Formats: sequence, structure tokens, C-alpha cells
Amino acid sequence: MPKFRFGLIACIAGFAGQALLSAGGAAAQYPQRSIRVIVPTTPGGASDLMMRQLAQKMSESMKTAVVVENKPGGGNIVGSELVAKSAADGYTLLLTYTDHVFNPFLHTVMPYDTTKDFAPVSHIGSVPLLVVANPSVPVRTVGELIALAKAKPGQLNFASAGSGTSLHLAGELFKSMAKIDVIHVPYKGSAPGFVDLLGGRVQFMFPTSVSVWSYVQSGKLRAIAIASAQRAANMPDIPTVAESGLPGYEASIWYGMLAPAGTGKEIIARLNAEVHKALAAPEVRAKLTEQGFTIAAGTPEEFGSKITAELDRWGKLIREAKIRID
Repeated sequence: MPKFRFGLIACIAGFAGQALLSAGGAAAQYPQRSIRVIVPTTPGGASDLMMRQLAQKMSESMKTAVVVENKPGGGNIVGSELVAKSAADGYTLLLTYTDHVFNPFLHTVMPYDTTKDFAPVSHIGSVPLLVVANPSVPVRTVGELIALAKAKPGQLNFASAGSGTSLHLAGELFKSMAKIDVIHVPYKGSAPGFVDLLGGRVQFMFPTSVSVWSYVQSGKLRAIAIASAQRAANMPDIPTVAESGLPGYEASIWYGMLAPAGTGKEIIARLNAEVHKALAAPEVRAKLTEQGFTIAAGTPEEFGSKITAELDRWGKLIREAKIRID
């Protein structure tokens, strides 16, 4: 082999070695500046408050500022697109939630690929949804609600925070599995939906347990069942939908962290460990539990598998129900 070819091979090997050392060195020294976490909702919501608690603990542990930035719009599309198109260096992250797996089926055109443009970091946890009804509706169980809906097809209405939201799709899943004819009434957020539910203009709803619990405690609304897979520790007397007549039914709002695709495995592993550490802090666990969160961290691979399974489950429902936003 000619000498110049040996030289070329040696040169290429040298560059490759330097690149690996550089990548490894960058991961070892990470982080070297502040990290921003994009929350694709308005300030003050459940996801925003949760991430701010985690960010404080992560800042202390990582010895750098972990800054929360709110980028609402498009059912989390605006904030997600920003992260998808950011540098894959671990300094721009996304706090995502259930709508992430709805969007590719609700919108004709998406500015990013839901799976290919992101790297899973960690599942964080979930907030259960409740099935609640106006007390004037003569039902106290899931079975009675289904029976009433079958006796009065097309006459019962359920409210949601808007078309394509978790609250809407929880109702569509209930409707599909129970084989009932009920009417969806979308609102611009949960608050106006609560107004009409309290006033009896709509009959039932699938809100988060956190947002509606004060109404249940005061007797203004009746909790029929919880939509999570298991009963909630802070609401042990409320049965699940699954145990009340619809086996396999489950609907909650889950949360997790994503990074741009291509982010190094060492950086992903570090971020995963830091999320777990923050969630393990007693004061954080106590606060999140008080707010109705169920903590459920895991490996990046486990979170990736969850996203894939949720895409399959909700994609099928959205296609069958022919739900579109545009």
C-alpha cells in the first residue's frame, strides 16, 4: 500500500479519535452554562408549576441555572417545534405532556416529527382525570351513567377544555368503549366548561382531579369514578372507571422530558439521573403528591416505549372518531 494511503488512514483515525475525545470531554464537563426547559403552556398551569419545582432542585444539584421558559400555543406545538429545531447539546429541553402524542393525528401538517426529532429523557409522572357529573344528573356510578346515556341517546353532553385536548379524548374513549351516543361540547379551557357543568347546561366532564376536587368536596359536583389505572392514594374511596364497568379504560395526563434528537447518550443519562434525583427530594414528592401527581420516573428507553404505545392507542381512537383540528 502506498505511503500516502497509510498517511491518509492515520489522519482520518486521528480526526475520529479527536472527535470522540471531544464528545466525551463535552459530556464529562456538562453543563457549562445554563439549561433552559421549554414548557409549552402558559405560566401557572400544572405542568409549569411541576417543572419549576424540578428546575429548582436540578439547579442546586447541577450547580447551574435550570431556567423554565413558557412557550404556549398550538396544543404544545409551538414550544415543541422550538426544541426540535434546537442544537442537540443538552441545553434546550422540553417538558412535554399527553398532547404530544395526539398532535400528529389531529393536524394535517406538523412542523416536526413526533418521534424522530426528539430523544426521550425521562417519564416524570401523571395527573389522573375524574369523571364528574352535575348532582342533578341521576347517576352515582359508571354503570348508571352508561345506562342513562343508552336510555337517552344524543341527549347527554360532556364538556372539555377544547377539541383534541386530553379531557376531550378521555370522553371520546369513554364513549367508544361504552358504545354510547353522547355529545361533546368544547370550551376554550376548563374554567368555562366548569361554569356550564356547575350550571347544569352540560351533564358531565373528565377534568383533572387537581382542578375539580374543591367542587367535589363542596358537593357542587359529584365524582363518579377516577380514570387512572389504579385508585388514587388521596381519593381511595373513588373507584376506577375500569373496575366500575369498563375494563381496560385508562385516561390521564402524563408528563415527561425530551431533548432534541441526536443529544449524546452521556448527556441524556446525566439528565435522567438529575430528574430522578429531583423527584426523590422529600419536599418535591410531598408537594407533587399534594397536588395530585403520581410520580413515575424511569429510563429513557422506558419513556420512549411509553410514547410509542400512546401513539398507537390514541392514534387509533382519533382516526376512528375522525377528530381533526385543521
